[in-house]
Amino acid sequence: MKVTQAAYACSAVSPDQYPKDRLPEIALVGRSNVGKSSFINKMVNRHKLAHTSSTPGKTRTLNFYRINNRFYFVDFPGYGFAKVSKEERAKWAAFIEEYLTSRRFLVGVVHIVDLRHPPTADDKLMADWLRHAGLPTVVVATKADKVSRGQWPKHVKAVREGLGLNEEVPVVVFSAETGEGKDKVWGLLLDWVDAFKPPVV
Repeated sequence: MKVTQAAYACSAVSPDQYPKDRLPEIALVGRSNVGKSSFINKMVNRHKLAHTSSTPGKTRTLNFYRINNRFYFVDFPGYGFAKVSKEERAKWAAFIEEYLTSRRFLVGVVHIVDLRHPPTADDKLMADWLRHAGLPTVVVATKADKVSRGQWPKHVKAVREGLGLNEEVPVVVFSAETGEGKDKVWGLLLDWVDAFKPPVV
């Protein structure tokens, strides 16, 4: 997809702060430092739309990015970051769950994991939660440029088994450095966007 417009729209921690323009939304989830910001920037061909940080746990709100005035990426706080207090984590969990369970403009979730390593316990918990919630999901296994191409199938198998995925859930090998997997991800996400019917108020 050709991205002609990509802009930060707002940050939110409650429904009254969400965008009001009734566009479909795609949530991005993953552990801290897995590369969600780099994923966004590569997908929209912008170096600094989403701020990357060497400090895990920097994102503490739902950050909405409007793409082509057609849909939103919704970047979530990274999970599994130990230095965040229990109170802060509980606060995150509350507004994240509220969004995922009640947002009628949510069309699907991109679950970003690290291709190099087997899924963590937190990755598995997130996959289980998304499955239980019945949310359409694409798993993006990023940092593929750090793994030799011949090893990709073995690592994808480890991702599938570690997350307990059935064959219906796509796993896309992705690299924010090379653009590997970008077109395939766009194809899957645009299927969600194209199928979206705004809910009747």
